[in-house]
Amino acid sequence: MGKATATAKTPLFCQSKLLCFSLLYLFTTLLLAFHHKISPNNCLFRSSPFDPIQSPLFHYPPSYGEHKHALATHRNSCSSPVFFSDYGKVAEEIHNLCKSSSAFLPALRYLQGKAETFGGNFSFKERISYFNDSNNDSYVPCGFLKEFPVSDSDRIAMESCNGVVVASAIFNDHDKIRQPIGLGPKTPEIACFFMFIDDITLQGLYYHKLIPRDSPDYNKVGVWRIVKVFSEKLYENPAMNGVIPKYLVHRLFPNSKFSVWIDAKLQLTVDPLLLIHSLVVSKDDDMAISKHPYYIHTMEEAMATARWRKWSDMDGLTRQMETYCENGLQPWTPDKLPYTTDVPDSALILRKHGRRTNLFSCLLFNELEGFNPRDQLGFAFVRDKMNPKLKLNMFEAQVFEQIVVEYRHNLKRFGNIMAGSGGVVGPKRASHGHLFLNDSRCRNYLLTMWGESHS
Repeated sequence: MGKATATAKTPLFCQSKLLCFSLLYLFTTLLLAFHHKISPNNCLFRSSPFDPIQSPLFHYPPSYGEHKHALATHRNSCSSPVFFSDYGKVAEEIHNLCKSSSAFLPALRYLQGKAETFGGNFSFKERISYFNDSNNDSYVPCGFLKEFPVSDSDRIAMESCNGVVVASAIFNDHDKIRQPIGLGPKTPEIACFFMFIDDITLQGLYYHKLIPRDSPDYNKVGVWRIVKVFSEKLYENPAMNGVIPKYLVHRLFPNSKFSVWIDAKLQLTVDPLLLIHSLVVSKDDDMAISKHPYYIHTMEEAMATARWRKWSDMDGLTRQMETYCENGLQPWTPDKLPYTTDVPDSALILRKHGRRTNLFSCLLFNELEGFNPRDQLGFAFVRDKMNPKLKLNMFEAQVFEQIVVEYRHNLKRFGNIMAGSGGVVGPKRASHGHLFLNDSRCRNYLLTMWGESHS
């Protein structure tokens, strides 16, 4: 009787071990799925939730509107999530790498001299002659054929940055200064943060009282050291002036070992040391850059550039694409692996300042001066044609969405310049918004691209 009574008090579903295990598994799975759904970092894994994170270093006056024009971001889960090692170990490893110059040799050699333009304005035939530097026996043109016009104190500070440099630029008051978040306590000792601006942007900072007018230097805004560039001595187009720190960061900071370029429309949400370690160092790559979320072929980006009027000179754009087709540009196919796409989102670039990365940056800068500052158009041509080959990590667009927040550009008019337009407001050449490509030059490219697109 006693045994029968004890059995009756036990719930029936608990008498089956298999059923109990199934219910436990179900509830655990549901909890994990719920946690994954509400987690803000579906793409990112940290080794410890207790990594030291600093509080914000700067607070803007309400008039500056730091968070105005925020873009909504749909944060998907990632097929290739990013793993971050322990912050303390990462900081120590990056610091030790920066002290070891041998890891960044042999050094690239740069062409010296004087020219009418900052980059020398070489012809296409001259530019392409420098693509093969397999023996490191040539001097490569890489800007600075005119002086980069900054103050002596800024130049000394740039040369003194011998670790990681985080660089950005605002020309033509194109964006607002945004502070990175999630910085670890050792990062300011290892990384330098430099923001390049022109006079129009400087006037805006004065207006919002972010920097004092009577200061001999431009001081810092939060973590960023402000560097005034006398851009009227460089290029007429503000976008082209912004290309200089974007692609020649290794020359502006000759003693730096790694760099993070971030467009000013973005705000970093992950410590730059963690990003460099995870996306470059741990993979033994030269450079890391996000895939474009929509395009994989260069010609797709060129057509979008024409369609959305991202560059006004349609004749020049057509000439650029035809020149690349004639000289070996091919659409992306699996034959290009391990390169997984031809079109990056170049708003965030992480580099190791080694020979291959520096060569790529120099060659691409020369293409931007030769044609236009739309860097996605020359990206694959330079990458595929250069020798030695670049070791490149093109990470998923979902990862990009997890490590930055993107904002809209400022849209203000200054005379005949529209901040946010990327150039002079005026009549457009060939304003039809379409590329009229010569069939004989790009026919094979287009047939291959459309064949791949519809396969």
